[in-house]
Amino acid sequence: MTTYENFKFEVDGDGIALVTWDMPNRSMNVLSQSSMADMASIIEKIMSDDAIKGAVLTSGKDAFCAGADLSMMGGQAGGSGEGSKEDRVKAMYEGNLKFNMLLRSLETCGKPVAAAINGTALGGGLEVTLACHYRVVSNKPKTQIGLPEAKVGLLPGGGGTQRLPRLIGAQAALPLILQGTALTPEKAVQSGVCHKLAEPGEEVAAAKAWLKEGLAQPKIKLGKKGPEVYAIAVQPWDREGYRVPGGDPHSKGGGQVFTIGNATLHKQTHGNFPAQRYIMSCVYEGLQVPIEAGLRIETRYFTKLLMDPRSKAMIRSLFLSMQELAKGARRPAGIAPFQVKKLGILGAGMMGAGIAYVSAQAGMEVVLLDTDQANAEKGKAYSEKLLNKALERGKTTQEKADKLLGLIKPTTNYDDLKGADLVIEAVFENRDIKAEVTKKAEPQLA
Repeated sequence: MTTYENFKFEVDGDGIALVTWDMPNRSMNVLSQSSMADMASIIEKIMSDDAIKGAVLTSGKDAFCAGADLSMMGGQAGGSGEGSKEDRVKAMYEGNLKFNMLLRSLETCGKPVAAAINGTALGGGLEVTLACHYRVVSNKPKTQIGLPEAKVGLLPGGGGTQRLPRLIGAQAALPLILQGTALTPEKAVQSGVCHKLAEPGEEVAAAKAWLKEGLAQPKIKLGKKGPEVYAIAVQPWDREGYRVPGGDPHSKGGGQVFTIGNATLHKQTHGNFPAQRYIMSCVYEGLQVPIEAGLRIETRYFTKLLMDPRSKAMIRSLFLSMQELAKGARRPAGIAPFQVKKLGILGAGMMGAGIAYVSAQAGMEVVLLDTDQANAEKGKAYSEKLLNKALERGKTTQEKADKLLGLIKPTTNYDDLKGADLVIEAVFENRDIKAEVTKKAEPQLA
């Protein structure tokens, strides 16, 4: 076994290399400078070592890869950094293009590479697997497969806007990229993003089985003057006669996708989100040229977007700040964590009813108090309505729904607030009414 800083590398008796991504001192793998440097060395070894017939890429973590290190990217966004703006743009473009060409070298290495996705693969993590020739995904609960960059003001910068549309067509790929939709493993296979579903722990074996089957087949000639390679080691878009599923942008079907897509996008965003606009441009322009030119187009738009101050603001607000919030960064020091077991809510209107529902979902006993019993019952009925919809969609069970509703007590009696750990005031916006209900509730909290 060969050990890199972020990967473990071993070759079995069949000549299949198992590459395990396992970054030290991290709960999840991310794309960083060091992991990409290791990846480059590993690809070179796979290409140059005649004893290696193919490779399986998997993860030593519970998830496959969470994508790029956005904390590092956040420092670059908005044109931040040292040196002139021109130098920063050039460095950003060349750095991202280097990663794109690294993945291009993976898919053109002449040997088949399968990704054994043992958990969540998002953003750059999924883009790495898209550069592999086959994808087996574990049917592990809570696994997510997707390109969420648009949600934080970015676009996929590792070939996602080029490979995904070439794989499943622009019509299917654009909603996933524009909305940052995450797929379940089953949906990922159904949509064609992944090839095979495997039980947890069996994804590596399934990937090796695919490799062995493909390696047993005769080699094919790549083009008229190209080398002989295994058929499974060639991406669909590198094959002679390849056509984009559903048609390219100039075909009748493909043209409609972009005409309707642009109109819908403008209606939804009013031109205020540059990431979505650039994603459309990446796909539209990229599908009209060979993939290497498409990757350069993507890199250009990615760099342009990263230089936009709006991107920096969105990365900070929607990702970095949310991480800090989850860690309790602003929590006052010296105060022990406190768990609310019983919650009182003053007012059973829209706000109070909504708070009651999410609080009961969290397992809290809820006292939903209003001046009129019928209004209090109506507030509880809101939770019942939501649960009925969830039951129809198979999102919950009758037992769970009954348990949740049993936690909500509609009442007009302030004595029911006794023992509450917390009381939330959610009555009509009238100062006199707010003062009155607060005064009545205070004695129950003594």
